[in-house]
Amino acid sequence: MAWRIEFHPDAAKELKALDRTVAARILRTLETRIAAQADPRALGAALKGEHSGYWRWRIGDYRIVGVVEDARITILVVRVGHRREVYRR
Repeated sequence: MAWRIEFHPDAAKELKALDRTVAARILRTLETRIAAQADPRALGAALKGEHSGYWRWRIGDYRIVGVVEDARITILVVRVGHRREVYRR
């Protein structure tokens, strides 16, 4: 079962601001590894505290923060960024 990946408008803007090779690596990993899993939570980790309810996936020094919507079989990406700044805001 393949999961559909959707980007929040802010996350799409963050992805476009990244270096082209980094953005391509992130998209390739999202499509081939994370969305191809039966359960995308297997490769990610649940966030805690004020970010509870969100999941994160690590791709090198970059992090993808999103929500797994089981009913729609969708991963909604809400943040894309470097690990030192993605959890701020």
